[in-house]
Amino acid sequence: MTPPRQGVAVRVESPTETRNPRTLDIDRLSTLDVLRLINAEDHRVPDAVEAVLPELAQAADLAVNALRTGHRVHYVGAGTSGRLATLDAAEIVPTFNAPPDWFVAHHAGGPEALVKAVEDVEDEAAGGAAQIRRHAVAGDVVLGVTASGRTPFVVAALNEARTLGARTVLVSNNPSAPRVDVDVLITVDTGPEAIAGSTRMKAGTSQKLVLTSFSTAVMVRLGRTYSNLMVSMRATNAKLRGRTVRILREATGLAETECTTALADAGGDLKVALVHLLSGVPIAQAAEALEKAQGYVRQALTLLTAR
Repeated sequence: MTPPRQGVAVRVESPTETRNPRTLDIDRLSTLDVLRLINAEDHRVPDAVEAVLPELAQAADLAVNALRTGHRVHYVGAGTSGRLATLDAAEIVPTFNAPPDWFVAHHAGGPEALVKAVEDVEDEAAGGAAQIRRHAVAGDVVLGVTASGRTPFVVAALNEARTLGARTVLVSNNPSAPRVDVDVLITVDTGPEAIAGSTRMKAGTSQKLVLTSFSTAVMVRLGRTYSNLMVSMRATNAKLRGRTVRILREATGLAETECTTALADAGGDLKVALVHLLSGVPIAQAAEALEKAQGYVRQALTLLTAR
């Protein structure tokens, strides 16, 4: 086994690094009681996320404006934070049929670090800056995720983004972190972890909630849903093909045969089939209305009603 690399030690001052007084005896408990303690700590996470919703809304609006003007959203992270960001970026494409380059994830250490811990790459500030310099432009949004609020790879990426003229967001779990110059700072104070310093626990859970809420809100604002239905989704397997028919039935109240026929007539385009069924206009006219409404189902229906 290769011994760990020896280098400079950095003491991180953060609530996530301190001992949790509620879990001091966790190693004396039964398995069930260990799980109860962890679950009790997890219950604190949603309240911490709720406290930063105004800042999260600001970040989402920046992303909406960027995507509407042909720009992109970049996620930057390392370790658990980077893996969660990469997961979120990957799931947006099939869920909302979003262009694959709308959300781009930059994970310290690259693909290898997604499945294997490569801890020292988070200290490579030059790597973070280079990633953004290579892929981002003015007008993009760069969102960094780091529990400590100080990860060099992430902070350098954000600094480089500002130099390029991109808008910047930092998601952190450390109210004590040195201030980073960003457009929106989102500090989710999840407090001490059940196991001191294990930020894959409450900090990671909060980051998952923040990222999923952020990207979903952006997609809703960009018209990728109708009501609370995923009308922009890509039906790439049998389960999802069945879901498209169910969505049409839920939205229209019509029988499965009618919805299946409409979907086939629309060439599998769920939005076109939906506008066709809700408005009663021919498929071609429904597609035209959607194009004029830039993909927003409600706006397409309003245009058809106005006619």
